[in-house]
Amino acid sequence: MATAQVITSDDYIPVDPDQARIGQLLFYDKILSGNRNISCGTCHHHDHAGADGLSLGIGEGGVGVGPERSPGTGADRIRKRIPRNAPSLWNLGHNSVEVLFHDGRLTASDIYGNGFDSPAEEWLPQGLDNLLAAQALFPMAAQFEMAGNLGENDVIGAVNNRIDRGWPIIAKRVRTIPEYGQMFVQAFDHIEEPGDVTIVEIGNALGAFIASEWQSHDSPYDQWLTGTPLPEDAERGRQLFFNNRCASCHAGPLFTDQQFHALGLPAFGPGRTRRWDQISRDVGRMAETNLLEDAYKFRTPSLRNVALTAPYGHNGAYPTLDAMIRHHANPTAASAAWTPETANLPDVPWLATVDFAIREDRREMARQAAVNDLRPMTLSDADIADLVAFLHALTGATADKQPLGRPASVPSGLSVD
Repeated sequence: MATAQVITSDDYIPVDPDQARIGQLLFYDKILSGNRNISCGTCHHHDHAGADGLSLGIGEGGVGVGPERSPGTGADRIRKRIPRNAPSLWNLGHNSVEVLFHDGRLTASDIYGNGFDSPAEEWLPQGLDNLLAAQALFPMAAQFEMAGNLGENDVIGAVNNRIDRGWPIIAKRVRTIPEYGQMFVQAFDHIEEPGDVTIVEIGNALGAFIASEWQSHDSPYDQWLTGTPLPEDAERGRQLFFNNRCASCHAGPLFTDQQFHALGLPAFGPGRTRRWDQISRDVGRMAETNLLEDAYKFRTPSLRNVALTAPYGHNGAYPTLDAMIRHHANPTAASAAWTPETANLPDVPWLATVDFAIREDRREMARQAAVNDLRPMTLSDADIADLVAFLHALTGATADKQPLGRPASVPSGLSVD
């Protein structure tokens, strides 16, 4: 087992460092958002281990970063919370990664002739290098994440017509900034002049940055794989982890089977509504497959650096590893004991009636409670403490020392969060 689990830098997508450098700047440049007021890095910030520390994010219209981010004021204030927890970026460039997003709505596929099965279907442009490059395009086209609200800018107006029609507007913004234009010419062999830059090169640069920046495989556990003992509590936790059912879903070098499971997490938030399903709920994988057996199932997250990326669950329901483990051990009891105060949600008075409305829908709560893939297990307080110690042993020694980090400024001249 140990040999199979070892990760090296050779296990990641190969990256051109010049393209990654462009990606670093774009990642923190608000030029990619409709109203030029939010960047990728706002919700996936270096100071917060590639996430935002919130249960549900504050997207376009908000101010600040991390748990202190506020929902904005006046006409610019947010109109909806982001319905899901900001996912971690760690090791997404690993060669084993096959599916992205909590509901798995992006996978490699030839179904549409562009290399991906995605929400953009046949309108996703050809030439994107990998899953990360494709994934990077979708927040730009999402109203409450980066695009903005109808009537506010030309990007959201175009996206409202068809998902791909906002991307050329963003690409023109970028390539007409002289510094970006020259960087693309130097980093991409097929780009002869700035006017050749499209959203494909922008996505590929962002993908190169994410793949190279968020690698982590130098944890105490990785040292254990090559012969260095773990601390006693982490070793006990390791044995519990692999001898119980934890490793059946959190399997492989990244501690994820990349499959979908229903955990019965406490429900709250605006939900991820669908065109014909406007209830404030999140049906998870079923939204993509339309199969009832996929209802309320979400992708198993990687556990590498998990101690750095609280809160936990697709909606950030639990603030600590201890609480999340207790839910796995006894989901019915944990859900019953959960209270709204547990969620890390910045105060948004004008959305307060929506935040926990779904919990008053008894039929919906019964439907969610009836679908749970977790089987209760007996864990003592000492067992849980040991499991937490093991999960901390999955934190990379250099997790806070990424190669490029947050830039001090970006070519657009816009502020950097």
